[in-house]
Amino acid sequence: MELMKLEIVTPEGVIFDDEVKQLTVPGSEGEFGVLAGHAAVVSLLNAGVITIDRKDGREVQVAVNGGYIKVDEDKTLCMVDGAVALSGDDTNLAKNIAKAKDLLEKAQASSLSVAAAVNKFDNIKK
Repeated sequence: MELMKLEIVTPEGVIFDDEVKQLTVPGSEGEFGVLAGHAAVVSLLNAGVITIDRKDGREVQVAVNGGYIKVDEDKTLCMVDGAVALSGDDTNLAKNIAKAKDLLEKAQASSLSVAAAVNKFDNIKK
């Protein structure tokens, strides 16, 4: 499978920078997936969860409270206001879920977006 570069950037700096197989993001018009070679697009991101399929097959989930995504054929850039890792290596899942819920509740997003994201947290295998 072809890989693409993914960068997730917050005001504090780059929090993710690696090659990935694909990702799913909470776009302003609904959730959508991105693969290598995707057509160029710029979209707003709602509060929610970015799901990343890493090149080694592991999945990482990151809660975000809004921002935007810029997709090019070989690189994707997510600029977000805040982010918390929900799953992946070296994460204390219960602690991060609490942080993520707090982050999303403070986000200026529709209650439907927040409810959908919180539902994803509750369904993550602990």
